[in-house]
Amino acid sequence: MKIEQFEDKYLSHFSYAILDEQDRNVILIDPSRDTGPYYQFAREHDARITAVIETHSHADFVSSHLEFAKAGAAVYVSKDMPAQYVHSSFDEGNSINTSEFTLKAINTPGHSNDSISVILEAEGKDIAIFTGDTLFIGDVGRPDLRKTQKNAAVLREDLARKMYHSLRNKILPLADDVIVYPAHGAGSLCGKSLSKANSSTIGRERISNWALQESSENDFIEKLTSSQPFIPAYFPYDVETNLEGAPSFRESVAAAPRTDSVPPIVSSELWIVDSRPEGIFKKGHLPHSVNIMEGEKFETWLGSIIRPQERFLLAGENEEQLDRLIRRAASIGYEKLIEKAFVLNEGPVSTAPLNIEDFKKNKDHYTIVDIRNTAEVNEKKIFEEALTIPLPELRNRIAEVPVDKPIVVHCAAGYRSAAGSSILSAELADKAVVYDLGETIKDF
Repeated sequence: MKIEQFEDKYLSHFSYAILDEQDRNVILIDPSRDTGPYYQFAREHDARITAVIETHSHADFVSSHLEFAKAGAAVYVSKDMPAQYVHSSFDEGNSINTSEFTLKAINTPGHSNDSISVILEAEGKDIAIFTGDTLFIGDVGRPDLRKTQKNAAVLREDLARKMYHSLRNKILPLADDVIVYPAHGAGSLCGKSLSKANSSTIGRERISNWALQESSENDFIEKLTSSQPFIPAYFPYDVETNLEGAPSFRESVAAAPRTDSVPPIVSSELWIVDSRPEGIFKKGHLPHSVNIMEGEKFETWLGSIIRPQERFLLAGENEEQLDRLIRRAASIGYEKLIEKAFVLNEGPVSTAPLNIEDFKKNKDHYTIVDIRNTAEVNEKKIFEEALTIPLPELRNRIAEVPVDKPIVVHCAAGYRSAAGSSILSAELADKAVVYDLGETIKDF
């Protein structure tokens, strides 16, 4: 038996392949959109992928379960998941048996109603548990990602209560030496304080994880539901995409439309996602562009700024960058929204640099917009007079930004302010001058 962990570092996502070395069969748990790494693992071990287990309906990435199903693999999900593809129920009392191990389902609602965890048993002993978004290392899954529903507050509290009981009745009774394999690590928005570790044990989590400590149900609910990070716009879209099942990754990426020339801009409502470095973008870009640079969180910000019902143009420095970014967009199902992808060398719109010395001496001459997250602002406000609008909310709150003075946008390190200032510049082009404080924020 062999367990292989795969990591999508951009989405802080862990998935797993479990190999039965006797039968040469592989079972996957929570696979990402790109099937390539899993097929490579199977080839390296002269094995075939026979089954896929989904621990819940994922919100932060698109899974490849339908693609594997079309290739002959069985797909297992909880009966509580309204999946629209052919699948088998996998709930408490159900198991998958191979020559070398058994996979047992336990229902662990809390992150979602359809959440399960999967216990790996070998030779009559529990070896590991794949916890999905129920138990993380140092944290647990948030209960508020079904926010679009009308009864969101009631559902959030109900799920938090279910999480309290899932942890105590299903997870904590396991032996201390059972290995914990979660679906996410530090950087994921599916929790608020995940560890950088990629695995743990029940014993270690019993001691160190806040959610497994003795507490009342009400105290647990209050702590779990408070101070959660923002919910990117694409999360509900990915839940629905996963319930339906996504088409082939490679075919979808190949089908993304590309052009050798800069396309004519036929609509002022069509955003151009310009992924070039900030300095190049500011020297010359196209109207109505947002500067979402290629970086570790490209998917998160693409899916937070561009809404799932919107199409967009994708501009890059070169063809190689476009290749990478189309693949990354596909990991959250956004390849279908690309109107055209193209290489951009320069554009007619430039961005003037901020006069730092004047800004330092005359801050009251500017409207300062802080686009960091609420938790960051609460921890430390850099400019007391700043208007606080988190980047994910900026497009919806443009009207709150005064235009009687030049506008200065800042974040913590410069990546988000590049995006935020470009949004304001595009939306307020004829009303105010917009500056990006960028990396110089470290001087304040």
